[in-house]
Amino acid sequence: MLGKAWKTTTGLVAIVGLVFALAIVGIGAISYEVTHEALEQQLDHRISAETAGLLAEAHRHGLPAIASAIERREASRSTASLDYLLVDEAGNRVAGKLQAQVPSKVGFEEFLHYRKSGEPDTGIAQALTTKVAGGMLVVAADRSGLDEIDRTLAALFAAALAALLVVGAVAAGIIGWLTQHRLERIDATARAIIGGDFARRVPRDGSGSEFDRLAGTLNAMLDRIEGLMENLRQVSSDVAHDLRTPLTRLCSSLDQAAQESDEEVRSERLESARAQAAELLEIFSALLRIAEIEGMSERLPRERLDLSTLLERMAESYRPDFEDSGRSLHLVLVQEMQVEGDRRLLNQALANLLDNALRHTPAGTGVTISGERVKGGVKVTVADDGPGVPAQHRARLFDRFARAEAARSTPGHGLGLAMVRAIALAHGGDARILDDRHGFAVEIRIRG
Repeated sequence: MLGKAWKTTTGLVAIVGLVFALAIVGIGAISYEVTHEALEQQLDHRISAETAGLLAEAHRHGLPAIASAIERREASRSTASLDYLLVDEAGNRVAGKLQAQVPSKVGFEEFLHYRKSGEPDTGIAQALTTKVAGGMLVVAADRSGLDEIDRTLAALFAAALAALLVVGAVAAGIIGWLTQHRLERIDATARAIIGGDFARRVPRDGSGSEFDRLAGTLNAMLDRIEGLMENLRQVSSDVAHDLRTPLTRLCSSLDQAAQESDEEVRSERLESARAQAAELLEIFSALLRIAEIEGMSERLPRERLDLSTLLERMAESYRPDFEDSGRSLHLVLVQEMQVEGDRRLLNQALANLLDNALRHTPAGTGVTISGERVKGGVKVTVADDGPGVPAQHRARLFDRFARAEAARSTPGHGLGLAMVRAIALAHGGDARILDDRHGFAVEIRIRG
């Protein structure tokens, strides 16, 4: 029963309340015992001091002096006075009005029964019995005051415990209701999403509380899932739309090769079909690679690397190709740039941008790679002074298979920029096309 109770909010609150109540009982019992013992010690000290005073009288003048001292004390008796009993060796009363049996042993007696003077009732006293020359001395203090204090402490503790239990039960009920109410909102959202309402989100109250932050995290997760699903739908649509033509062309080539009687022509058509199949495999590999990069933002293997050195090496590697094609490549680095990331992927992103510049710009174009530190990371820009891309076509250039009209006559499948953005996102940054300059420029931001 208890094992299941702590798994529910109400049960957990009840268990916490029970533990809290037991803790209060324990603390109260300890406080009561400590207070009781302190009062008893005070009473013992008072009796001991009085006994010591009477024994001092006996040391100077003998048993009669003790009797005289007792008579003087009883003559000036008040409600807080002690009681005395002095007997000789035969047990005969010498002095004192305490109506009780002399204890058989010397020392303290916590519960000495005595008869109250002039009353039929009996009382309980705390007494110290001491042997004196010629008799026994008993000094006693009534315990009724101590017992009254004990009863008052017990009553106060019981009242405080009852009040705390009532307040605790009400508070636990409110906390349990609020917690359950908030969890029900999350549960309702999850059920709506399971039912197909993917736009549903967990309501937030803007308080910044634990539940509000949890709702924000869940909403961010749902946004991410919705984005991935939308991406999956887009990929499926793009694959079906953009690969239908090359697959149809491949089937046509295979049909023509099968019907061709000339062995040489048939070999040529089969070779063409093989090249088309290889191109399709290359496209599928690129699509799978993009999907893999998009899903590895949190588990991307990262290393501390000098991005400045990486850009210099890439520029040195590509500069001969640019010069051979009549283009120029420049590198502008303002400062050293340290980032955490995957060296191979960052190389891939820069290679895609430089390949695009080589493929889609005319001879005489100048291409510039620049890098600098910015707030939160670094910024790398690959810009050219070529004809650029019309503004209406720029918005979709990061989508899969998206190509500008001018680029459709050049080799490529429209996946390079999609991979560039996937790599930037995987590094906690983003990629965008700059609109404020002549030519074509892509800016990549990477979290530092």
